Amino acid sequence: MKSNKYILSILLSGIIGMTACTDSFERYNTPDGAFTEDLQDYDFQRQLIPFKTSQTAIIYQTGVDGTDWQYQIMQSLAADMFGGYFHDMKGDFNDKNSTYNLNLGWTSAQWSYNYAQGMPAIASAEKIDTKEEYPTFYAVNKIIKVAMMHRVSDYYGPIIYKNFGKDNPAPESQQEVYNDFFADLSEAIDLLKTHVADNGPETFAGADIMMPPGKRNYAQWIKFANSLRLRLAMRVSNVDKSLAEAQTKAALDPNNGGVLEKADDTVGEYGIRNPLGGVNGWDEVFMNANLESFLNGYEDPRMDKYFVPATGNSGGDGDVAELFPIKNKFKGVRQGTGIVTDNRYVTHSKTIVTTSTPIIVMTAAEVWFLRAEAALRGYVDPGKEAEYYKKGIETSFAQWGAGDAGAYLTSENVPADYKDAFNAKFDAKATTSITPKWDDAATNEQKLERIITQKWLACYPDGCEAWAEQRRTGYPRLIKVAVNNSGNTISTDDMIRRVFFNQDYKTDNKALYDALVSKLGGADNGGTRLWWDTGRNNF
Repeated sequence: MKSNKYILSILLSGIIGMTACTDSFERYNTPDGAFTEDLQDYDFQRQLIPFKTSQTAIIYQTGVDGTDWQYQIMQSLAADMFGGYFHDMKGDFNDKNSTYNLNLGWTSAQWSYNYAQGMPAIASAEKIDTKEEYPTFYAVNKIIKVAMMHRVSDYYGPIIYKNFGKDNPAPESQQEVYNDFFADLSEAIDLLKTHVADNGPETFAGADIMMPPGKRNYAQWIKFANSLRLRLAMRVSNVDKSLAEAQTKAALDPNNGGVLEKADDTVGEYGIRNPLGGVNGWDEVFMNANLESFLNGYEDPRMDKYFVPATGNSGGDGDVAELFPIKNKFKGVRQGTGIVTDNRYVTHSKTIVTTSTPIIVMTAAEVWFLRAEAALRGYVDPGKEAEYYKKGIETSFAQWGAGDAGAYLTSENVPADYKDAFNAKFDAKATTSITPKWDDAATNEQKLERIITQKWLACYPDGCEAWAEQRRTGYPRLIKVAVNNSGNTISTDDMIRRVFFNQDYKTDNKALYDALVSKLGGADNGGTRLWWDTGRNNF
C-alpha cells in the first residue's frame, strides 16, 4: 500500500475548501484540446460531464492503475473486514483496524475521498442540471447522491449533505439526513415516471455506466431508486417503524415503477477498473474466517465463484508450519490475530475478483431478501417471506452461475467451526446453527436471522452493505476479534459500530468537529451506535 500522508491535506481541504472545490470542478474535469464550448453544448455533453465522476464515487475508484490503494483504505481495511467478508493479511497492517486499533488515515478515507471527488461532482451537476431545465438529469443526480452518501453516513453517522458547498456547512444528524435521502429519492422517482410516461428520450444513456448493458434507460433507474428506497427503509425499521413501513409501501407500489427483480438487473460500475481486483493482485484480499465458516458449512456452490482455493504452505525456508494441510481447500483468516511478524496467511484463499470484474452496487437478490424482511415485518405481502427468501437465493445463484438452488434450499447444513491453520488459540466455534432450509415454525427472530444471513452471502463482495446490515440486525452472527486493541472504546462482544471522524478537525476545524459530535449524540469512537443501530430487532 502506498503512503497515506497526503490524506491529511485532502481532509483539511475536503470541507474547509468545499466551495472552491465545487467551483473548480468543471475546469478540472473538462477535457483539454478541441472540446470547445459549442461541443460541450452538443448532445448534452456539458450536462453529462460530472456524471462519470459521481457514478464511480459510489464504490470509490478512479479507474486508473496505481490508485487502487484509495479503495483499499476506504473499504478493504474497514467495512470489507468488519462486515466479515475479507481480511488483508499484510503483516504490518494487522495491529491496526483488524484489532480495533483504528488507523486515522484509513478511517477518515471514506469521508475525505467522497467529499473531495464525489460530492463536488454532484454539486457541479446540481448547478448545471436544474429541475426546471433538465429534470431527468436532475433526478438521476439525486439517485446517485443518495447511493453514494448513505454509505458515508453508515460509516460515521452525521454527515454534510444538503449544505455541502456552502460556507461553514452545517452537518445533519443521521436521522435528518435519512429523511433527506427519502425525499430526494421520492422526487427523483416522480420526475422520471413522468418522463417515461411521456415517452421522453433516453438522454442519459450515453453517460450511464451503472445500469447493465441493454438496460440503460430511465425505467431501470426508477427500479434502482425504488430498490435503494427499500434498502434504506429496512435500515430504519428498528428505530422508526412508521417511516420504514411508509417508504417500503412506496418502494413496492407497482405504480411507482417497480424494483430490481431479475438476476441480470445488477446495478454496478461497468467497464471500469475494479480496485478490489487491484488490491487482490498485491496478495492482500483473503477470505475472512466468517465466510469460511458459512460457505464451507453450507457446502455453498458459490464458494468457487467467490474465492480460489488456498495454495498452502510450501514448506520452504522461513515458512510457518501448518497444523494441518490447507492446499486446495477454501481457507479464511480470523480478524484480530494481530500477527505482524510474518505473512503466514498469504497462502489462504484469495478473492476471485480481478480488475476486469464488474463492480457491484446493488443486486436483485438483495432486493428479494429486503422484500422477505418487509413481509416478515408485515409492511407488505405478509406471509410471503418464505417465497421471497427462496427467490433471493435462486436469484443469487443465477447471478453467480452457481447452478440450481433446489438442493441448497432444502439443506439442513450448519456453519462449520473455524480452525486456524497455524495457531489453535485462534480457533472459533460456529456462531450459529441456522440452516439454509426455511422453517415456517421458527420465531420471527429466527426467520430474520435466516433472511439476513442469506442476504449477507448474496451481497458479496460489497462490504459496506454487509457491515451496515450486520450492525443493524446482529446477523449473521460473526466470530469476534481475537485481539482487541481499542483501549476499551469498542466492546469485543458488541463489535465495532462505526468509525470516528477525522481527528485533525479537533484543531483544524473545531467548529465542524464539535457540530458533528453533537449530531452524533455520543462519544466519537468505534463503540458508539448509529441512529438506526438500536441493538435490537423490533417486530
